[in-house]
This record gives sequence, structure tokens and C-alpha cells, in this order.
Amino acid sequence: MNALSIAENIIRFRREKKITQEQLADYVGVTKASVSKWETKQSMPDILLLPRLASFFDVTIDELLGYEPQLSREQIQKIYLELAEAFAKEPFEEVVARAGRIEKEYYNCYSFLYQLVLLYLNHFMLADNPQRQQELLEHALQVCDHILGLCKEISICNKTVVMRAMILLQLGKAAEVIETLEEIMNPISETRQSAALLVQAYQMTGELDKADSFSQLNMYHEVINLIGWATEYLSIHGGDIDVCEETIRRVSIVAEAYDLLHLNANSIALFWYQAAILYAEQGDNENALNYLKRFGKAIEILLTGEEIIIHGDSYFTKLEQWLQEQELGGNAPRDKKVIWDSAIHAFSHPAFASLEREKAFVTLKERIIQKRREEIGGE
Repeated sequence: MNALSIAENIIRFRREKKITQEQLADYVGVTKASVSKWETKQSMPDILLLPRLASFFDVTIDELLGYEPQLSREQIQKIYLELAEAFAKEPFEEVVARAGRIEKEYYNCYSFLYQLVLLYLNHFMLADNPQRQQELLEHALQVCDHILGLCKEISICNKTVVMRAMILLQLGKAAEVIETLEEIMNPISETRQSAALLVQAYQMTGELDKADSFSQLNMYHEVINLIGWATEYLSIHGGDIDVCEETIRRVSIVAEAYDLLHLNANSIALFWYQAAILYAEQGDNENALNYLKRFGKAIEILLTGEEIIIHGDSYFTKLEQWLQEQELGGNAPRDKKVIWDSAIHAFSHPAFASLEREKAFVTLKERIIQKRREEIGGE
């Protein structure tokens, strides 16, 4: 936390307004000598004068005092990962209470609050009942509104808008999501072309390494986003097997070309899982099992090892630095135990009811359970 710097701030805010010490004194109702003493650190304004001063300068009291409880990227990452691990091992309500205490302590550190909302969104389903889940989501929504109401950093605000929409969708408020995102997510909007413009600008200024890194980063995101969109497309067209099978064929080509099983196993695991649901709902148990096996293989690749780290590969060679600069440093947003448990629960989808007596289905589920035991222990 930064030291209080009210003297420097009064001087700066007064000069920005282009007013004299005497004019400030007249507004606040003190003598010019009092203002002079504030600015030379001989005394402090009376606490009752702080709201009036803050109002005059059009700042918050925290900004007037120079009170900015901020966390570094490394500190944010450490707190997030510790809480994510706690959600996997400790009583849910105890961890929520701990997160709440930290939230209050750093309520003006908006980059941290954004990550805390992400934490809530990734773990609310661990609550004992739907009502408690909804309460946590509603609280996360309030935190988003707090960020958007006060944060002046555009990048954080933009991410928070999207995060808020994700929470609204979980709460079943689809109309509000449409109202929030329909315009800003327009795929032909001029703002969607800004990445290419930036790369061209880097080239024109001779910053070729930046152009290279930024191009790789955007290609990576576009590939992962393509798989995400294709997953949604299967869900939308579940009744049209021809469209779905063509989608699966095309995604399979992309998945092999970019080696997604090792580059980003999570994205392709979700796609194979949706394909398994599709075939199970069509009564095609053979294909449903085939894609469940692919899902299981991707989960094993994703979760086998000491920790889950998002990474590049021999083609995407420039991602590591960017990932390390993110708040989570390339770490997964949920603890490994939570992801294993979610993968096991995936076999309980109603679409797989007809598969539960199939030996291959039982064997596959038992393999995932056994792999979980080997990796993290427990039942």
C-alpha cells in the first residue's frame, strides 16, 4: 500500500484547477494559512473537511488521501491460486468468508477484484444448494458493478463487462446479456479489426518482434475461439446430424493441424464432450463412446503432471512471455482436484443414461476415477 500523500495531492489538484490557496480556503471555510500548512505537511485537514475537499476536486476521499491499496500481479496470482486450492480442499463457506475478507481489504484494487470475480464464477457450483450458488453469483455481480462504477482502466472495465455477462447468463438473465453484448461483440465491428491495424503499425515502425508476438497471440486465440464456437454450434444444431458431422469433420482437421490435444487440451476436450452428447442423444452409442474416449484422453493429458499451465508449442513460440504477464501467469483458474471432479461428473449427463450399462462406458469412467486417485489421491 502506498503511503498517504494528501499534501502532494492537494497541491496537484489545486494546480490542475488553477486556483490559489486563498480560493481553496474560501471554498472549504478555513484560512489561507491552514491550506498552506496542509501543503507543507505542517498539519492535516480535519477529518470532517475531507468529504468537502474531495467533492471540490471531484475525486474520492481515497484519491485525495493517496490511499491506493494495490496488489502486484505476483500477489494477485498468489492469492488467487491459494484460494482456488482451498476451494478444492476446505469447507466451501470457510473459503468464501476468507475471500470476502480479502475483498474488503483491497476493494479499490480493481485488477484484483476482477480476478476475485473470476474465482467466484469458477467455484460457485461447489456450494451446497442452488440458492447459495445464486447468492454468490449475485455478490459477484455486485463486485462487477463496483469495478465498472469506479475503475478508470479501460482494459479492466472491458473484461469486467464480459465477466458480468457470464454471471448474468448463469443467473438465467439472458435478455440482459443480449442487451450488454449484442453491439460490442458484433463480429463485423470496426473495433474487431484493431488487432491487425496494430500489427501493421508495429511493422511500419520496425518493431518486428512485437508484430511477430502479437500475430502469434491473436492466431492462438482465434484457433481456440474457433473450437469454442464450434462447440456452441453443435449445441445449436443438435437436431441436424449432417451439419453437426460436417462441423466435427472440419474441427478434427483443425485439431490435428494445430495439435490441440497438446497445445490446449481443455478446448478440444469440451468439443469432444459436446460431440459425445450429440451422438448419445441421436441414439448412436458407438460414436458417443468414441468421442467420450477422446474426451477422456484430453482430460488425462490436461491434468497429468505437477500443475496445469497454459503454454505454447514449437509453432506458437512467443506465447510464454505474454502468458507469464497475465494475472494467473498461465495457471488454470481452478485447482486440479476441482477439474478432475468436474470431469468425473461429466459422465453423469442425462444423455449418457443409455450408456451406463455399456462395459466400455463403465471402463472409461473408472479409468478417469483411477487417474484422479493416482494424481491427487483420495476417493
